[in-house]
Amino acid sequence: MSEHEDLVLRDDAESVCTLTLNRPERKNAWNPELEQRYFDRLAEADQDPAVRVIVVTGSGTTFCPGVDTQRLTSITTAEAPRINLDGRPAMTFPLSIRKPMIAAINGSAAGVGLMQTLNCDVRFASSRAKFSTAFAKRGLPAEYGSSWILPRLIGVENALDLMLSSRIIDAHEAKALGLVSRVLEPDEVLPAAQAYAAEMARVCSPRSLAAIRRQVYSDLSNRLDEAWIQAYALMADFTGREDFKEGVASYVEKRDVHFPPLDNSFRAPGDMGYR
Repeated sequence: MSEHEDLVLRDDAESVCTLTLNRPERKNAWNPELEQRYFDRLAEADQDPAVRVIVVTGSGTTFCPGVDTQRLTSITTAEAPRINLDGRPAMTFPLSIRKPMIAAINGSAAGVGLMQTLNCDVRFASSRAKFSTAFAKRGLPAEYGSSWILPRLIGVENALDLMLSSRIIDAHEAKALGLVSRVLEPDEVLPAAQAYAAEMARVCSPRSLAAIRRQVYSDLSNRLDEAWIQAYALMADFTGREDFKEGVASYVEKRDVHFPPLDNSFRAPGDMGYR
């Protein structure tokens, strides 16, 4: 076991990989070691053919409250921090993962913790969860790509409301805004997210899931004509492949579908390349 092995726990069942942010003594607060371990775990799951869907949650009663305050207080005005991105993945690295990501938000998510939920495709939240961008209250700009993704998820005014005020909202307001899609009792959040992920893994083509995930995020920055031209090209490719044949055959024969795992040579369309 590596030094940081237990910072992010991994549990696999029914083709679903559950990753748990695990710094309970700091309420899963973000630090460089947690970041590295989380991204490493995501990369491992992405390359594991047995994994079809990823669920992300936090240990205890908190998802991630943001950057560890111990790290924040170590930064003094005497020497401004220099941000070195050389060799460091972007905080939006999870968006490059080919497999669907479901957030089981078991508690507070703020700052970079909130951003990691935004990097997921579908968000389930505990009724006790709280959300905040937090940046303006810390004297910071909108970080981690939140100014790109948040307006696209909930609209410009709602995004500016949350970012400018840094106010704390509860799970029910988060759902009303479209920040999360489900609000459940605390003990139901993770099981519900895992059941949703398991059903997706059971009935959906891993190749289709990878393509759709990348199409959606790529098309947020594409023109409509670019999106449909790419979609036609993909359709021409996919209709000649085994997944399409199996999908049609299982439907016609009224039987369970059996899609092959995602080949590690597969790259979805968009900025990851495609073949």
